[in-house]
Amino acid sequence: MKTITAFAPVLVIANGTINIDFYKAAFNAVENFCLRNDDGSIHVAELVIDGAVFHLHEITAFSRTVPATLGKGTVNIGLFVDDVHAVFNQAIAAGATGAMPVTDFDYGYRQGELIDPFGHKWIIEKKL
Repeated sequence: MKTITAFAPVLVIANGTINIDFYKAAFNAVENFCLRNDDGSIHVAELVIDGAVFHLHEITAFSRTVPATLGKGTVNIGLFVDDVHAVFNQAIAAGATGAMPVTDFDYGYRQGELIDPFGHKWIIEKKL
């Protein structure tokens, strides 16, 4: 089977994180797997949003920190969806913080920005 090229971001989470239900509630993410440490905290998890794979991984020597400790994210995650308003509002209801309301831009995109509970910035968007 040929692998299809795709991005699969790895979002860093703080050591000791035990609950990642935000992603399920906010984006209807499905958990493919979750490897836990002896204390029950998450080591690495793979989730899928409508076919788009991403991973959550605890802090390691390579990642060193999480966005919440920096006070800002180091990357923006763009999530293309059919109904930007619905997904944006669902994420806010699940615990995200709005960073920019949903707006239609002259360059042909509808976008809204939010920060998830782990400090990662998401751009919920659709090409118009």
